[in-house]
Amino acid sequence: MNIFTRLLVFLFSIPFVLPAVGYADSKQPLSARDQAVVLDAILTERFTTIAPALMRREGIDMWLLISRENNEDPVLKTMLPSDWFKARRRTMLVLFDRGIDANGVDAGVEALAVARYNVGEVFQSAWNPELEPDQWQRLVELIAERKPQRIGVNQSAGFAAADGLIASEKEALLAALPEPYRDRLVSAEGLAVGWLETRTAAEIEHYQDAVGWAQQIIAEGFSDAVIEPGVTTTTDIEWWMLERIYQLNLGAWFPPTVTLQRVGEANPRLTDAVVQAGDLLHVDIGVVYMRLNTDTQQHAYVLKAGETAAPASLQQALAAGNQLQDVLTAEFASGRSGNDILLSALTKAKQQGLRPSIYSHPIGYHGHAVGPTIGMWDQQRAIPVTGEYPLYPNTAHSIELNNTFYSDDWQQDVVIMLEESSWFDGQQVHYLHGRQQQFHLIRE
Repeated sequence: MNIFTRLLVFLFSIPFVLPAVGYADSKQPLSARDQAVVLDAILTERFTTIAPALMRREGIDMWLLISRENNEDPVLKTMLPSDWFKARRRTMLVLFDRGIDANGVDAGVEALAVARYNVGEVFQSAWNPELEPDQWQRLVELIAERKPQRIGVNQSAGFAAADGLIASEKEALLAALPEPYRDRLVSAEGLAVGWLETRTAAEIEHYQDAVGWAQQIIAEGFSDAVIEPGVTTTTDIEWWMLERIYQLNLGAWFPPTVTLQRVGEANPRLTDAVVQAGDLLHVDIGVVYMRLNTDTQQHAYVLKAGETAAPASLQQALAAGNQLQDVLTAEFASGRSGNDILLSALTKAKQQGLRPSIYSHPIGYHGHAVGPTIGMWDQQRAIPVTGEYPLYPNTAHSIELNNTFYSDDWQQDVVIMLEESSWFDGQQVHYLHGRQQQFHLIRE
């Protein structure tokens, strides 16, 4: 193991120490202006710590990110400062690992923009069009000055978010590059995935808040303040939750989806249905805050007259869903592939008498993010490419799954569909803001 690999393992094996956080109703998202300050500070930290470690892990000493306005590379978008919502004209970003000098001093990563102006505080302008009108030629000059051995570009057949270099830009790059640099181009797939999936301690702290607000919206929406049995529809609840997301100045990466299960109903998930006493409600919701995406699924029970709790067998069904979560998260281990985690968890869950379906995925800068796929809802088997990717420390994951359970009270199967946002510190999985272990209750 070389010095760079040891550095990376050490950096990514340090567990984040998080304060005990309780969600307060009065806590509000930061203003747009305050978010910008925090986002830019986080970005600077990421380029100081994460970028060099990942470039050395992947053996890439120069990383090129090239995008045109309105057709941005997904990775490049996460590198833009808070006041850049998209690329401008053609945006070229260059990261060059200056390595460790003869005195053992780490020179870190040089960040350049082949642009008229700086791109935020990180990327310094390295192009004066008055002196060199050709942007591509200036890029070639910068490359030749630094003599990189491996030049990474975002090209990937397996991970969409790591495939951001479009065909015409790749053609232009190849046409501009002289030998020997043309032959030094390599896929930056592992580097791009690593950049997108790795979370800092500062990001995790804001991620906790984001998940807390998502859970609060569910709690408010799944209450008798919003739902009137016999009148309110699942569609009404969906729109209420979406409006509430916007009221809190949060974003949504997909519209809330509310369904219900009902005793005696053959269709297991009714949509656009009027809520009735005795129904089991389910919601899937994803909010966006500080560029971070959450993904949450929880359940509510609509009490019938005289009831103070959900029927015992429904509570047992929820407990079995929590049991499946525990089986899955116990399989998380650094370096293990998503497929290994999936297949082992399915086997152990079935041995425990559960009827599982597991389809967990990474979360972060995207809702369905890059990293190890752990099953798909319609493919409960090893997944090629993305399922073969290993689990790394300091990454966030949606623990998404369901378990089918026979309800003695309903005399039929019920399906408990749970999803909670979490992070993996290299040793264990932590839920970012707890998980559902009791039903939300709605009075008739």
